[in-house]
Amino acid sequence: MSLIRLFILVIFIVLAFLITACSTAVPLTQSFPQAPSMLMEKCPELKTIPGERVTIVEFTKTVSENYTTYYQCAGRTDAWIDWYNQQKKIWEETQ
Repeated sequence: MSLIRLFILVIFIVLAFLITACSTAVPLTQSFPQAPSMLMEKCPELKTIPGERVTIVEFTKTVSENYTTYYQCAGRTDAWIDWYNQQKKIWEETQ
């Protein structure tokens, strides 16, 4: 009989340990991951035309390059920001 009581006592001790080991007094909160710094880079500066006298060719070339630079960067940045904000919103709704 004492062997059975010892076995039951061991089972209760193991169960008590397993139940209390799973609880924590510290609340665990996860935060949404920060975006990598290379994805948060600002767009490059637009070009300017040096000098006081500007030819129409230089003017047109600079304006064309600036439009291309701006719209490429704006499209990439806007798409990334939209995606990041949507993922963050989904994350916060599930928490």
